[in-house]
Amino acid sequence: MALRQPPAGAARPRRIGRDTLTAWLYFAPAGLLLAAVLAYPIYQIVLISFYDYGQAQAAGVEPLHFLGLGNYRELLSDSQFWTVLANTFGFGAACVLGSLVVGTGLAVLAARVRSLPRTLLFLAALGAWSTPAVAGSYVWLFLFDTDFGVVNEALAGLGFGSMRGHSWTYGTLSAFGVVAAQVIWCSFPFVMVTMYAGIRAIPKEVLEAAALDGASAWHTVRSVILPMLRPLLLIATVQSIIWDFKVFTQIYVMTNGGGVAGRNLVLNVYAYQKAFAGQEYGLGAAIGVLMTLLLLSITGLYVRFQRRSTAWE
Repeated sequence: MALRQPPAGAARPRRIGRDTLTAWLYFAPAGLLLAAVLAYPIYQIVLISFYDYGQAQAAGVEPLHFLGLGNYRELLSDSQFWTVLANTFGFGAACVLGSLVVGTGLAVLAARVRSLPRTLLFLAALGAWSTPAVAGSYVWLFLFDTDFGVVNEALAGLGFGSMRGHSWTYGTLSAFGVVAAQVIWCSFPFVMVTMYAGIRAIPKEVLEAAALDGASAWHTVRSVILPMLRPLLLIATVQSIIWDFKVFTQIYVMTNGGGVAGRNLVLNVYAYQKAFAGQEYGLGAAIGVLMTLLLLSITGLYVRFQRRSTAWE
């Protein structure tokens, strides 16, 4: 009598459980290291956010005064905090979108050009990636300088005479635009390299099959390439969110600490001003905690949305 074979899906739960356990074992060393490095500082920041902690308390001159959620209530009732929060979301979203568009576009270009132009493109991207944030910020400030900037001179030479002597860092939108351009300039190489690796990994047979079926270039990109690049696009987006929503150096250097009357403040610079310039460490810690929660929420919602969209397909 022939032996009955188990159903095809019978061994699947055990296989999934084994794969999950293996993944957690691989993740454990890095997870333990991150916990050891991050757990205590996060605990200290959360603890400080519950106290009236200033220079006098840090020096031991005055005792600590427990406020509970007092620092958070003060922040949420401050109209400037909500303005800074809106600036942070708008600026961060523009930087993330710009980095993804520029990086992905250049990755597609690099996959289609010959070896020499591709090598030059990657060298240029490596130069942008390796430039320190402070040095890159001053280079962009020089390019957009009011009196000696190359951008103003070029625009004036093209017939825009009113741009001669124009201050790019005075207006709120123009200052944010210049800083966003600098952030995108130093952020797109990561997206470009990631997307280029994904494009090169797509089997040529898949693209040839799409071409034989009469699919246009745009249809091939939308229906074949982008779905296959979704895992890499998820990684690049999450990484860009973490980087671009916590930008500090570029804003601080290029707007001289937050712009005229604080019109170009983002949460990181706002926390710095409260904690160090204003010597309100408890309030600065509360801003840091809120920003961490916001980043975790944004990242979690994006990952959940991507998983749902994948399940629907």
